[in-house]
Amino acid sequence: MSDAPADQLHLDEFLCFALYKAHHAMNRFYKPLLGALGLTYPQYLVLMALWEQDNQNVGQLGELLHLESNTLTPLLKRLEQAGLVQRRRAANDERQVQVTLTEQGRALRQKSRDVSACLFDTIGMTRDELGALVADVNGVTGAVVAGR
Repeated sequence: MSDAPADQLHLDEFLCFALYKAHHAMNRFYKPLLGALGLTYPQYLVLMALWEQDNQNVGQLGELLHLESNTLTPLLKRLEQAGLVQRRRAANDERQVQVTLTEQGRALRQKSRDVSACLFDTIGMTRDELGALVADVNGVTGAVVAGR
């Protein structure tokens, strides 16, 4: 990186631009793979969260995925229409909606394993290397959110 003041940095030297490009590249990568499964990337993230821990309420999912309920609710409706999840009001609190995987939703987990394998093959990183990169990006994100 150059020693020039921030107003003289080149576009390709900005972390935010590198992350922006990576975001778009990942979307282009995932689109055909997830399309073959009948999923969008946000729907895939919801399923990933439920595969890690089934039976979560909408608030938990929203917090985990950093999605507002006005974005998450339509995603959940489409996943429910596809037969992948069920939404039910919580018995102990009618205000909360619990989301659980259906058998079809659980079965899709096995079919989606090729997505991760394809990513590892494409980027040529081991799981440990990718984990270190993710940790670094999460560290930057945490610092920005904390305002450091």
